[in-house]
Amino acid sequence: MSRNSADSPALAYYISAHGYGHGVRSCDIIHALNALFPTLRVHVVTDLPEAFLRNRIPSHSNVFRTGAFDVGMVQLDSIRVDVEATLRNIESVYSRREELIEQEAAFLRARNISLVVADIPALPLEAAGRARIPGIAVSNFGWDWIYSAFIRRDRRWRRIVDQIRMGYEQAALLLRLPFAEEMRAFRRIEDLPVVATPGRERRAEIAAETGARPEQPWILISFTSLEWDDDALDRVERLDGYEFLTVLPLAWHKSNIHAVDREKIPFSDVVASVDAVISKPGFGIVSECLVNDKPLIYADRKDFLEYAVLEDAIHKYLRHVHIPVDALYRGNLAGALEHLSTLPPPPLSIQTGGAEVAARRMHQFL
Repeated sequence: MSRNSADSPALAYYISAHGYGHGVRSCDIIHALNALFPTLRVHVVTDLPEAFLRNRIPSHSNVFRTGAFDVGMVQLDSIRVDVEATLRNIESVYSRREELIEQEAAFLRARNISLVVADIPALPLEAAGRARIPGIAVSNFGWDWIYSAFIRRDRRWRRIVDQIRMGYEQAALLLRLPFAEEMRAFRRIEDLPVVATPGRERRAEIAAETGARPEQPWILISFTSLEWDDDALDRVERLDGYEFLTVLPLAWHKSNIHAVDREKIPFSDVVASVDAVISKPGFGIVSECLVNDKPLIYADRKDFLEYAVLEDAIHKYLRHVHIPVDALYRGNLAGALEHLSTLPPPPLSIQTGGAEVAARRMHQFL
């Protein structure tokens, strides 16, 4: 059956563009949908780069469309956020709330969409309600919860939190990921196993591509951006005995720092190929380290409620080392790196395979 056939089932999957974590887990679920239900047309709606999406979900049954219905947190870099800019941007989005809901409801009707999935903008769930089709949310937190921490600073956040919560209340179901807050706005909740796919070890290919010495320990510096000045970079370059990898667009011209093109080597394969990861706590990187059994050196993350939840998960399920933010920004990595060889196994394990569980549950709504 052609993907353009009028009687092919269709689903619209809305993904927050706040970092790559939402995109990575959504792509894993969409990939499972493509594999299990090949006649299903998936309309992917997000402001994430299309090249990133096609790299992870190349199936021809997917249709990509640009669209943003939340803003997440405006970030100064991969660790620091701009709370005031976030408020301005989300107020701008919600000033068009009625227009955006009607726009998306019309889109859903025109494409004969039978189900909306959101990770985790609220407006598409309201559009699903208006189009009289079910909406499923997938996440480990809601933006209402993240933003609620800022109400004491500025009462304007209260209206935003209430509006987002009203959108979440219209969901037919929340598929709640691990490492989650309670997510009380949702009336019906089912818990998922971890959604992450182990990568393939490709150390020889990465070495040939980047010049990284394969006999040395490899450390992945996993940030979208990180403000290292010349002094910090010099300190990292003086760390003899380690090779450091980044993923483009993050790149520095140093003898022991090598940039990998994610379009040639998928990110999950990079994680599978290194000996350890340095990053901020985020759902995506915690899950990638978990399924690939990699230790995580993690830094503090200010003004983001999810940090405490993810730090708890790190302590339970990963070999880990904490690095103070000031040490990270100065490039003082030696102390953290020295602990890697002495880390004990994590105290707990957790079930994986959540992408297939989610895909089968979604298909029951079609």
